[in-house]
Amino acid sequence: MKLKLKIILVLFVISSPGWTQGIEDNLKILRVLTFNIYHGATMKGDFDVDYIANIIRNADPDLVALQEVDFLTKRARGYDLATELGWRLKMVPIFARAMDYDGGEYGEAILSKRSFITTRNVPLPFSEDREPRTALEVVTLLPSGDTIGFIGTHLDHTGDDTDRILQVKVINDVFGQGRYPSILAGDLNAIPGSIPIGILEKSWGASYDRDTPAPTYPSSDPTKKIDYVMFRPAGRWRVISTEVIQDSVASDHCAYLVVLGFK
Repeated sequence: MKLKLKIILVLFVISSPGWTQGIEDNLKILRVLTFNIYHGATMKGDFDVDYIANIIRNADPDLVALQEVDFLTKRARGYDLATELGWRLKMVPIFARAMDYDGGEYGEAILSKRSFITTRNVPLPFSEDREPRTALEVVTLLPSGDTIGFIGTHLDHTGDDTDRILQVKVINDVFGQGRYPSILAGDLNAIPGSIPIGILEKSWGASYDRDTPAPTYPSSDPTKKIDYVMFRPAGRWRVISTEVIQDSVASDHCAYLVVLGFK
């Protein structure tokens, strides 16, 4: 099935994708995707890992942050979704548990074209009556010899900002002053200009147009931006282009692709 619509915001033009040399000396190009995959179920009510994999494959990312990822749950037919997607895409997968669920586990995952130096799963604060949340970090080495961190996360989805504010403060404390230049990606469940996003932007550069942010949710008719790619330190990164990949079947979220240049 073809994608129903693509919304593209091009900021700059690059000549080739992947871990390549950029448009100026010492600028390496990274394609970063964040995608909430709705535990592998599609909006048609079926379960189709191949369909989700095709969305990711067509974006040709180097690094992928996945949210709402099931590991051996009954609703996901006992699949390890991160490994299944990694196998289909020929990417290195890693899953991070946020909580036990439905006979298995539920949390975050990362896919990468490069192997990992280190990984860690950092639990985030949450209220007693809400879902546990976590941030998954991998440290990887680029072909250029540069080491970077990549963090995927999924913040609280409820109506008030209480937990999200606590969660972004921990993200800034743990990852905001890290040893390596880093990228933060995920479903943050907060719109631009909100308190949680404002707190993150104290430590992280933004890849979106603050005046006219392209919406990423819901996939059937996007009206608000809640999916993000951010980076630090701001001076080491350049936003080359961004793309909201809208498909009304794969998930209730649009995938969000950002092409970054790294100095």
